Amino acid sequence: MSPHGAAVPTPAPAHEHGARRTAAAFRAVYGAAPTGLWAAPGRVNLIGEHTDYNGGFVLPLALPHTTVAAATARTDGVLRLHSSDADGGPVELRADDLRPPGAGGWAAYPAGVVWAMRAAGLPVGGADLHYDSTVPTGAGLSSSAALEVVTALALNDLYGLGLDRQRLATLAQRAENAFVGVPCGIMDQTAAACCTAGHALLLDTRDLARRQVPFDLAAGGLRLLVVDTRVRHALADGAYAQRRAGCERGARALGVHTLREVPYARLPETLDALAGEPAVQALVRHVVTENHRVEEVIARLDAGDTRAIGPLLTAGHASLRDDFTVSCAELDLAVDTARAAGALGARMTGGGFGGSAIVLVEAAAAAAVGAAVTDAFAAAGHTAPRIFPAVPSAGAHCLA
Repeated sequence: MSPHGAAVPTPAPAHEHGARRTAAAFRAVYGAAPTGLWAAPGRVNLIGEHTDYNGGFVLPLALPHTTVAAATARTDGVLRLHSSDADGGPVELRADDLRPPGAGGWAAYPAGVVWAMRAAGLPVGGADLHYDSTVPTGAGLSSSAALEVVTALALNDLYGLGLDRQRLATLAQRAENAFVGVPCGIMDQTAAACCTAGHALLLDTRDLARRQVPFDLAAGGLRLLVVDTRVRHALADGAYAQRRAGCERGARALGVHTLREVPYARLPETLDALAGEPAVQALVRHVVTENHRVEEVIARLDAGDTRAIGPLLTAGHASLRDDFTVSCAELDLAVDTARAAGALGARMTGGGFGGSAIVLVEAAAAAAVGAAVTDAFAAAGHTAPRIFPAVPSAGAHCLA
C-alpha cells in the first residue's frame, strides 16, 4: 500500500499456495503421506457485529487466506495435532480422554472439534493432522473458526459422516463454546464453511437461513481493504463474555428471547424501559441499530448501489465504539484516517479490542488511502499496520 507500510499480498488459491507444502510437512512430521488435504478460509464481516449471538443478521465474506489441513485417520484413538506455526512436535491426546474445558493453546480448537463430534454421537476416532495457515492470527479475521472448520471437514470426509456444511459449522461453534470456552455466535464458523466466491453471505442467525449476495467489487471499480492494526485481542479474556451477558440481561429485562425480537421502529420506548441500566441500554441500542444497518446494506446491494453502503459501515463503527465499547485507539485511527483520505466508509470488524478494520474505497484511491493510514500509524508511534484487499472467496473445501 505504501512504501513504508506492511502490505500483505493476497495469496493464491489454497490448492496452489498450500497443498504441496502442507502435504510435504505432514510427511516430514508423521513419516507418511496424508490421506487428504482440506482448506477453510478466514473471514471479514462486512456488517452485523455482535448480532449473531443475539439472533440477528450478519453479512460476512470469506477471505482468500486459508488454513490448510493434511490428515489421516487412525484406528487406535490417538489424536496427534501439529502446526507449522507452533514450536515443537505434535500435541498428542486420546480421543476418549477429551473433556471440556480443554487445555489452553491452539490445539484446544481442533481437539474441541473431535470432542464435539463424539459428544454428538458421531463415530470419530483418532487422526494425525498437520496445519499450515495464511490467516493472520489475533487480527479479528477468524483464524480460530478456520482451524475448527477445516478440522471438521477433514474428519467428516475421513470418517464418511456425510454432514452438510451448516452442521459442520454448528459442531465447530460447539467446540469453541464448550471446549475452548469462548461464547461466540455462529457467524464465523458458518462463513468459513458456507461462503462462496464473489459473494457475501447473508445469515439469519435465528433460523440459520442463508442467502449468497453478489458482491463484485472489481466490477464496480471498488476495493475493500483490510487494515490489520496488529493489536492482538483475546476474546477468551472475559470482555466478550461480558458483552454477551449484558445483551442477555437486556433481553430478559425486555421480556424477549433475544434482542432480534426488538423492532427498530420501537427503539425509543425500548431504550426508555432500560433507563435504569445505562450500560445495558447502550448494548441493546447497538444490537437493534446494527440489525437495521444490515438490512439497509442488503437493500443497497440488491439495488446495485454498492457505494451507498459506505456511510452505513461508518455508522456501524461509531456504534461499536460508543455503545458496545469494543474499539481501540488504533482501530479508531484507521477508520478516521481512511475516511479523511477519501474512503467511502470504514469500520472495525470482528469481536473488537484490537484486530482489523475494513475500508471501502474507490479502486483508484486504494493506494493513497492505505498510505495515509500507514503514515498516521507511524506518526502516532504505532506498529505499522498490515493492509490487503478482501477478495470474496470460497468457503471450506477439499483440496486433494
